Order: sequence, then C-alpha cells, then structure tokens
Amino acid sequence: MPKKAAAMIRIGVGGWTYEPWRGTFYPKDLSQARELEYASRRLTSIEINGTYYGAQKAATFAKWRDATPDGFVFSVKAPRFAMNRKVLASAGPSIQRFLQGGVTELQAKLGPINWQFLPTKKFEPEDFAAFLELLPKKADGRLLRHVVEVRHESFRCAQFVALARAHGVAIAIAGDSNHPQIADLTAPFVYVRIMGTQPTATLGYSDANLKLWAERAKAFASGATPAGLACVSPIHAGTEARDVYLYVISGHKVSNPAAAVSLIERIARAPRTRV
Repeated sequence: MPKKAAAMIRIGVGGWTYEPWRGTFYPKDLSQARELEYASRRLTSIEINGTYYGAQKAATFAKWRDATPDGFVFSVKAPRFAMNRKVLASAGPSIQRFLQGGVTELQAKLGPINWQFLPTKKFEPEDFAAFLELLPKKADGRLLRHVVEVRHESFRCAQFVALARAHGVAIAIAGDSNHPQIADLTAPFVYVRIMGTQPTATLGYSDANLKLWAERAKAFASGATPAGLACVSPIHAGTEARDVYLYVISGHKVSNPAAAVSLIERIARAPRTRV
C-alpha cells in the first residue's frame, strides 16, 4: 500500500512590519523593503493583517508572492466590512469585491482566508448559515480554504460546529487567550492562533509550552484532536492527515518570531511531518 502523504505544518506570525522586531528578529542593517524577504525564509507562513483594514492592489499581492520562496504560504485576513455588520447575509458584495480584488495573485502561496468576527458578534444560526453559503469554494479557478474566527461564547454550541463542518470551513482555535476555544475539527485543515507569549521567557514561551504546542501541531497533522483543548462535540480519534496553520499572535509581540522559529525547528525534527 502506498504511504499517505505527510501533512504540511505551517508556522508563522501576524504581519511582518513591526518596529520592535528591527534588531531583535531582523538584522539591524536590514532595509525595511527586505523584511518580508527575510521573514519568509525564517518562517513558513505569515498571516496578512493589512487586508482586514483595507483593500490591497493586485500588484501588491503579486509583489508579496514574488518576494517569498517556493513553498511559503500566506493566510489572509478578510476585510472587516464583510464581518462587522448586523446582517451577515448581506455580505455578498463585500466578499466578492475582496476575492476579485487581486488576492488570487498570491497563486499557490494563497493559504486560508480568515474571516475574523468581533467579540461582540453573537451566533445567530440562520444568519451565520447564510454567511457561510456566501463563501465560494473557488476563485479564479483556485480552491479556497476558509476559516472563521469567532470570539463570542454563544458560538460554543453543537449547531455552530455542525454548520462549519457541513461547509468544510475551519474554526480558528484560540490558544492561551481569553477568547472561547473551539477545537473541533471541521475542515481538511486546522487553523490555530496562540496568544500567550511572555516577556519573561527568552523565546516568548517556556520550553515546556513550546514542546506542548509542537506536539499539538503534530497531533492535528495526524488527524487527531490533542488532549487538553476544549471541544464542543465529543473528541474522536482521526485518521486523515490535515495541514496545520499555526500563528503566534499578540501576547508579548516582540517575542513572537522567536517562538515561531523555535516551533518550526522542533517540528522539523519529528518524523512524517513537513514544515
């Protein structure tokens, strides 16, 4: 029997432009114009934040694509105008403008699209179902991966998990944060955002916590849900390999790249996973 393909584990941070990283993560003599080039050779993914706040030109996406090496993948935050509304079912035009605005210029480097909701947004089953119906499976002939990041406790229910699973949409797993944690597997990939870096730890996280998140990433990649994470539905052992996208976000932000690089190094030493 042929062996199953190993899942790909991508690890990175949010954005790449942050002044305190200059001289800590970035070499002191590195020009700002080369920061993405440098970061993309130390990390395996980056979550683009700027797209949440405003539209980007197609040429900008192409520039980011060309600045990064083969195998590198971006995740992209969807524009806030699509999610920050009372009636999500009316988001169709905003979704289409975003997907037709040049994001597919990332080509093979386009990873999941993160639809992030405000902490005040409550789960309204019919309206949220209508929103998920608006998310297309393809754009410009390219398959899309969608993830919803919900941050209100009302989403911790079986109906929401079932909706996400029916549409093959991942639920962003909040780690080390005050946001509700929903670690149920609902898509062919897993999307994790960990937010617990501390100024007292050299690498942002303690050695024990870095080991824990590396082990969790490997478990997700194998198709399992690791112990110690909160699920809505009963946890079942998985069998299918899943790509994993894990981002070190917020917390003590200056330490986030160091934590991400350490996780990449730890996972690279593990068998049957690729980073």
